[in-house]
Amino acid sequence: MRREIIYHISTQPLTLGRPATASEYLRSLGYSRHLMTYLRHHSHTLFVNGVDTFTNHPLKTGDELRILFSDEDVSESGLHIVPNHMKLDIVYEDEDILVVNKPPYLPVQPSLGHREWTLGNGVTAYYEEQGLSFIYRCINRLDKNTSGLVLIAKNMASAAILYDAMKRREIHREYFSIVHGRLSDSICVTPPSPADNDQIAPSVWPEFPGIIALPIARIPGSTIMRMISLSGGKRAVTHFRAVQYDAETDTTALRIRLETGRTHQIRVHMAAIGHPVAGDGMYGTADGLIGRQALHSRVLEFCHPITRQKLHFECPIPEDMRRLRASFSLQV
Repeated sequence: MRREIIYHISTQPLTLGRPATASEYLRSLGYSRHLMTYLRHHSHTLFVNGVDTFTNHPLKTGDELRILFSDEDVSESGLHIVPNHMKLDIVYEDEDILVVNKPPYLPVQPSLGHREWTLGNGVTAYYEEQGLSFIYRCINRLDKNTSGLVLIAKNMASAAILYDAMKRREIHREYFSIVHGRLSDSICVTPPSPADNDQIAPSVWPEFPGIIALPIARIPGSTIMRMISLSGGKRAVTHFRAVQYDAETDTTALRIRLETGRTHQIRVHMAAIGHPVAGDGMYGTADGLIGRQALHSRVLEFCHPITRQKLHFECPIPEDMRRLRASFSLQV
């Protein structure tokens, strides 16, 4: 996919007191070293005031900086995804990003054992129908049976900036889940080490008072399953708020925000405190309440990779989870 991005230099960009180069200016906007290498090695990709130039060109007030990216110049695995035509629930789309509400039971992207009929195949087909070259770059990944919002970058520039934002934890995700038992959000489960506890910041999201801060590691011998490991695990922090308890099913509905994004983090943390996610046969039991883990990516908040505008997206709770919480009166 081809993308042209224009920046109007309204104030003199400086680096160490001297005029910043185009490379330094773009790096300050979040452009990765990979992107800068692309601009250096491909001609006719960087222009200042309409003149083809190099990345070390100094910028001044009033300059127009124009950047051109094209996936036709890049060889990535996404080009080889088989297009499978399917209906997509598109929440938002512009030149740089695509936000899709993924249904449950659909993998996010192809894998060795599942090369077709994933969200990646569907998005590839969507752009093929428009005659557009496209590399599938998924920013936030969901488990196959988890539903909800997925963010996809449409070009290499937006992908690099959003990947970096994800690493800096600037892409905020809120989940809706239903767990077994009556769970209070007044609990704070932390490691026994004072050093680890110093890293916990309850004030990050005051509206999510419950905190689970237990490190997570891969289970030895498994490529999929995770476990709590106080000695060798990676830092993992989950914030949550109890929405409502349902006595009939003995379940609690939760709003959850992730401070970190470890594989299966919510499922592992909830199981660790004795409140596994309903329907989670991997970390709990196949309870018959619902045919998959009751977990839904409901909210995404982040800054647009190019315009820097703050964006907020929400999607409704899917029907199977609504049936499970039919007796709840509180809107979420």
